[in-house]
Amino acid sequence: MLSIAVCDDEVIECCNMARKIKEILGDMKIPCIIRQFRSGGELLQALESFDIIFLDIIMQGLDGMKTAQIFREKASDKILVFVSSSREYVYEAYDVEAFQYLLKPVDDRKLKSVLQKAVLKTESRLQEFIIVSRERQKKKLFLDAIYYFEIKGRMVDVHGPEGIFTYYEQIGELENKLRDKGFFRCHKSYLINLKYVDGYNRQEVILENGENIVIAKRRYEDFCQAVLKVMRENGGIL
Repeated sequence: MLSIAVCDDEVIECCNMARKIKEILGDMKIPCIIRQFRSGGELLQALESFDIIFLDIIMQGLDGMKTAQIFREKASDKILVFVSSSREYVYEAYDVEAFQYLLKPVDDRKLKSVLQKAVLKTESRLQEFIIVSRERQKKKLFLDAIYYFEIKGRMVDVHGPEGIFTYYEQIGELENKLRDKGFFRCHKSYLINLKYVDGYNRQEVILENGENIVIAKRRYEDFCQAVLKVMRENGGIL
């Protein structure tokens, strides 16, 4: 699900932009969560990690360009689209790696085109994978399509929508590959994809596919912090 921010100190324009984005993505069959902000400061204080940010430039207080500069220090890989009534800041937009620069009033066809390109860029970035070996052959495993890894000695069962794929690997090497990729080792035998966590308690994790995975007592607090972080980054309101 896409997480999108719209920031404009003009209430009506902010609402209209959010509405148009939601309609266009709805027609594209792309689920999304859109949050509206009335100032750059308000946007910077948000906990969510947005996929796409639509940012007005001329705003009272902290303007859009300064907001973008501060935002880039925290999130260098997010898609930033400037929206402005002036062409004056086009060249400055390059300095903060803006994806597009839209002029007000924003043409619906132009907005749709920008959204289509932004979605493609976001999807390509999400298609991370690891390469594993089995029977002298290499196989590509897309991380987004893995529910969890189950470790059995030196054998690893990869559980996903298409079933189970088994190969040989040491758990330490696998953990290193998945570091900062949204996976968590909740038990000595399980590395789960936090994206698919549907619920949990002190004893187990409930995944979206209905499976229950045990949590080791000593890992519970770290698990809670990790799963809450992922939920915020994916647009959850906590």
